[in-house]
Amino acid sequence: MDPHVIERVRTVMDAAAMTKAAFARTVGLTPDKLSKSLSGVRRFTSLDLALIAEAGGTTVDWLLTGNEPLRPALAARTRGATAADPAGAQEVAARFAGAYEVLELLGRARELPAVPEVDAAAERYAAQGERLAAEVLERLPAAELATDELIAAMEDLFGVDVAITGLPQGVDGLAWQADSFRLLLLAPTDLWTRQRFTLAHELCHILARDARGVVVESHVAPGRQKDLAEVRANVFASHLLMPARELTEAAAAEAEPADTAFERLVVRFRVSPSALAARLHQLGLVDAARRKQLRALTTEACHLLAGAGDDYQKQASRASAERFPPRVASELYRAYLAGETTLRPLAALLDTDVERLHRLLAPAPTPGNGAEHAEHIEHVEQLDAEEGDPVFQP
Repeated sequence: MDPHVIERVRTVMDAAAMTKAAFARTVGLTPDKLSKSLSGVRRFTSLDLALIAEAGGTTVDWLLTGNEPLRPALAARTRGATAADPAGAQEVAARFAGAYEVLELLGRARELPAVPEVDAAAERYAAQGERLAAEVLERLPAAELATDELIAAMEDLFGVDVAITGLPQGVDGLAWQADSFRLLLLAPTDLWTRQRFTLAHELCHILARDARGVVVESHVAPGRQKDLAEVRANVFASHLLMPARELTEAAAAEAEPADTAFERLVVRFRVSPSALAARLHQLGLVDAARRKQLRALTTEACHLLAGAGDDYQKQASRASAERFPPRVASELYRAYLAGETTLRPLAALLDTDVERLHRLLAPAPTPGNGAEHAEHIEHVEQLDAEEGDPVFQP
């Protein structure tokens, strides 16, 4: 075992102000095993290090390398009357950073797929957004997909982990990327068309590599941003969710009956009346006066007039529910089952109490699985290998 690792473990022990025997009990070791590990005779296992990190309020990465935990560098862009809370957004991002750090240390980080490139020097920002949307549409027919389907496709095609989770008041979305992850967070809301537009908008920030520092979005809306990267992201979102050819063909097909043609387009493309009216005007399909008239409608009213009230309620319900990236959560749970870590990283990701998570996930013993259950618990909670676990060998 690297002597620097042992020294950092000793630092944690000193800060805990416990006897060696008490500290050993806290991290699930016998005093003898702890002494052997501290003397270099026995290697600390991955589970040992995870428990020591928890006891010391630090990370396994720090124990192994001395590197401080990954902390999001914030790049907040706040618009509208309600100011975003940078510290709150940073705290939420840090929860996910901890999960990514654990997966990377365990060799469970995802190999990120290639994404379309943006030639920032060749075109104006609006043209970049349009071209990028066209490239994405070749692989992802976004306008045909419900938001939950669109999220799943983005995760699969571009390696973007998407979560719907509590964000500070006034924050619609958050984007962050590093060499080992791409993260997109959305606030739960019943304004599901705004959430859908934010999803597409933030995807552009990821693909255009704007989000090397955390990008916090407040009150995302078409046509209201002046920052050039925001203009690009808005153009991208509009073209992705309302492609010119599909929208033009749909508008022609929906011409009759004329009194609900616009409302049916709102339902079909799953966007707000304001966004759709602006796009139709851009394509020369409505004049300025008609655009102003159409923008006065609400998404709910359009769905009711088009006979799609149930669909509106379903979309609102999904947009209001929390969602965590299935890949990240499942990998953390697999690592727990393999005895590589504790449940604490998963509990931190889900923002829940670790004991509650233990109760939810522990398989109940039955007449048919009692021995298997006991064996599983022994493996996870009392993992012991005198040779140690090579996963964390520097």
